[in-house]
Amino acid sequence: MSTLQEKLLAPDIRPHVIADCEVLVDHEVDALSGVTGTAVRLAYKTVRTFDAGHIPAMIETILPNVAEALEPYWASFTAEFAGGGDFGGYLASREEEVAEALLAITDSRQRASSRATIVKAYKTVRGSAAKHVKAALPALGALVQKYAG
Repeated sequence: MSTLQEKLLAPDIRPHVIADCEVLVDHEVDALSGVTGTAVRLAYKTVRTFDAGHIPAMIETILPNVAEALEPYWASFTAEFAGGGDFGGYLASREEEVAEALLAITDSRQRASSRATIVKAYKTVRGSAAKHVKAALPALGALVQKYAG
């Protein structure tokens, strides 16, 4: 059986996954409201302005790590729901651990970055990031299931 990485990173699938992830990120950022939403949208706009290709490039860069982080959840999900099911709902039911597993990837990238503007933007929104990642888990799970299911 293929791993999640093998499925999502297949040469004919990977560009579609990256494009759909970018749409997902854009949608999640646009949906934010309040003071936090304003801060996140400003940080996102700063990143887009500073380097228009940064978001898709970052998605492409971290996609293997995301697939690796989601692999144990995917394996459990497919074993438990062999006939289908909702991977987004499955991830959401484990939101604390899944969010932290995903944020560990971006935290590591931020620590290794030498781009002060990007680091500053990330640090601005990191405090509320878990909440936003948790909110995106149903959509992320649906995206993964679309390509791996």
